[in-house]
Amino acid sequence: MRSFDFAPLHRATIGFDQIADLMDRALSSDVAQPSYPPYNIEKTAADAYRISIAVAGFSEADLGVEVKENALIISAKRSEDDADRTYLHRGIATRAFERRFTLADHVRVTGASHADGMLHIDLQREVPEALKPRRIEIATGQTPGLDAKAVN
Repeated sequence: MRSFDFAPLHRATIGFDQIADLMDRALSSDVAQPSYPPYNIEKTAADAYRISIAVAGFSEADLGVEVKENALIISAKRSEDDADRTYLHRGIATRAFERRFTLADHVRVTGASHADGMLHIDLQREVPEALKPRRIEIATGQTPGLDAKAVN
């Protein structure tokens, strides 16, 4: 397995520790990622996203959506009501699952809906005013705090 050293990034960047940690976790993970249930992530607007998860066979009561410490956790546990059924072929998987997504800063879940065997979770990125770019005016004349007589 290949390993990467992110130390050079720390010399030229400030405050990107989480990105380096995320990259390190993603590249060092030897565990195969689960493929059940299948899902899509789509960008629906400039700052809006939607996660769609195929949850055929699960009702709203069986599903759970939770946000905890910048992580979106989707889980499902089906009640055992088909113990009295005899299947000749069982191709629809309704096993319990837990799927986690790491959310970036300032991304919040705005809603969730369940229709036609799909769970849709809508997300919105909301950058606070303090973090939006702002123009700094450049003053003309002397630099504030410097006295012309004090400079040789």
